[in-house]
Amino acid sequence: MGFPANGSDGANSFKFLIYGRTGWIGGVLGKLCQAQGIDFVYGAGRLENRYSLEADIAAVKPTHVFNAAGVTGRPNVDWCESHKVETIRTNVVGTITLADVCREKRLVLINYATGCVFEYDADHPLGSGIGFKEEDTPNFIGSFYSKTKAMVEDLLKNYENVCTLRVRMPISSDLANPRNFITKITRYDKVVNIPNSMTILDELLPISIEMAKRNLTGIWNFTNPGVVSHNEILEMYQEYIDPNFTWKNFTLEEQAKVIVAPRSNNELDANKLKKEFPELLSIKESLIKYVFLPNKKTA
Repeated sequence: MGFPANGSDGANSFKFLIYGRTGWIGGVLGKLCQAQGIDFVYGAGRLENRYSLEADIAAVKPTHVFNAAGVTGRPNVDWCESHKVETIRTNVVGTITLADVCREKRLVLINYATGCVFEYDADHPLGSGIGFKEEDTPNFIGSFYSKTKAMVEDLLKNYENVCTLRVRMPISSDLANPRNFITKITRYDKVVNIPNSMTILDELLPISIEMAKRNLTGIWNFTNPGVVSHNEILEMYQEYIDPNFTWKNFTLEEQAKVIVAPRSNNELDANKLKKEFPELLSIKESLIKYVFLPNKKTA
């Protein structure tokens, strides 16, 4: 599973090169490195520019590289439907270029990818508890964003230095962040109500740093075990944050009328991650511990 990289033996001699300084995950990664006393530098190069990446690595001399850069679209993935070339440039060309440069330099690349490349099907029915595994082939290309991500995931399988982390519907304790899944659904006029696998960043991003230290590679479902529905999250929000909060549901058919591209709904099997990190909490336990209790409003 591990890659014989230019790693580090000493706890304080790691040096991380991080791409995605202005992004949500990239920003939190920097703060985690500061808290852990890990030396890190944000990459200045553009992912699609090989020479700028080589210059970054030559200047920084990192032990590991993290890719938290990418195009998800703003305000959402519908942006990618009308900006296909820009999406390809970063999500496909950029990611592959970075992986290739890192391989040449014998560096492990921790790549924050997406689990929104699957949808419930006959073999993985909604509510069955049967999740998609790491080796399963993506079956959802309903959005151009997901299509590019599935493409890249398939190509990256050939790079033995890459650790692909399938993130889904990321959540953090920062409820003011507009990228936070909880913040998003509390601001929607209506929400669907479907159980999904999700990623609690407060718990999982520190794990990704540990994965780098262990030189773990390959594909990982990077979600908390189990699923949680929109309504279950909003019920917790009502209980812990705002007792007066109300919401309305609508169907997938009704949702389809107000979005450009279909959305992915699925359960990912997190057993591989749980086996490597037995302390990993289930999605509902993690939501309470890392998100709702720290934000609980006291009367």
